Amino acid sequence: MSLLAWIVLGLIAGVIADYLMGGGFGLIGSIVLGIVGAVVGGFIASALGFGDISGLDVRSIVIAVVGAIVVLAVARALRGTSARAV
Repeated sequence: MSLLAWIVLGLIAGVIADYLMGGGFGLIGSIVLGIVGAVVGGFIASALGFGDISGLDVRSIVIAVVGAIVVLAVARALRGTSARAV
């Protein structure tokens, strides 16, 4: 995938994961966590035999969102904050 595709995938995955986890990192933080999450999700998915991230399709977005949720949970644990009340 191209750099622009990774950024778009990171934006989508990061925003979805940030929304599902209650927010707290802002747009740029969501993009960065989403890109890192896409890499982590791709690693986890390939290790479990689900394949890897190969483009901007639904399967890749789901893998990236799961990875972004994992990264977001770890970042919150290291930062020592919880989700905001909605």
